[in-house]
Amino acid sequence: MNKPQGGIDELIERYEALLFDAYGVLVHDTGALPGAAALTRHLHTIGKPFFVLSNDSSRLPHTAGKRYRGFGLQVNDEQLITSGSLLRLYFERHDLYGARCVVLGTADSKRYVEIAGGEVVGPAEAFDMIVVSDDDGYPFRETMNTTFSNLARAIDEERTIHLLLPNPDLIYPRAGGNFGFAAGSIAHMMEVALSARYPNRTDLRFVPLGKPEAGLFEEARRRTGTMNMVMFGDQPMTDIAGARAFGLDAVLVGSGVAPSHDTGCLPSAVPFEPTWYLPSVSRVKHSGA
Repeated sequence: MNKPQGGIDELIERYEALLFDAYGVLVHDTGALPGAAALTRHLHTIGKPFFVLSNDSSRLPHTAGKRYRGFGLQVNDEQLITSGSLLRLYFERHDLYGARCVVLGTADSKRYVEIAGGEVVGPAEAFDMIVVSDDDGYPFRETMNTTFSNLARAIDEERTIHLLLPNPDLIYPRAGGNFGFAAGSIAHMMEVALSARYPNRTDLRFVPLGKPEAGLFEEARRRTGTMNMVMFGDQPMTDIAGARAFGLDAVLVGSGVAPSHDTGCLPSAVPFEPTWYLPSVSRVKHSGA
């Protein structure tokens, strides 16, 4: 893993299209990260194709785009590819139109499910699927207790329940060096509880849709028409591993979840090494652009 000598400008010239994770690369929870706004303006100015590949399934592209533009980023709604948008294809492939879905997430999370063809129901009602989209948007303890209790009853009755996880991220970076739990941690909590009650059932696991799975990268390839892309991400186990497994180069950015490259503290379980390392997306040349 090397630092490009020309920084991000070298990578802009090397690849036909650029892919960025959102949180930890371009933004945190309350604003843009240093250099991100100037970078997006520069990419629009020179006509370089780029997309934001986000595991966030709590905001529709329009909602997220409006928020990012409020942070000063020059990002169009059409440049946002979210894990929530992958729900529609999953429903089509598995003939789940009309499935009754408990959605742990925001109003936009529920809208993603409705667009995909699901019917959103409450956790105390009969359901066919649980979709864990976010840690926000519902009373946590009450909802988790009710959802798990109803799920256990369904399993005991030998009913098939689909468990779906659009956002596999465990944590996300917040302002001031803080972190928050993401949807993957909520699903993991439920999986641990399932393994305690059903120790011999290895099939009671959530199906992930976002990075490191291939869906977001496949959509980026469809939109760009090329594999000559590079992924900028801050999470080795999702952004980097997913891009490398898909056959893309990847840049580990040190402004989010990953520890500083200088400490050598990358997780030993990372299945793929990043191609490049950058401390941030701030440009080296023409930094005032």
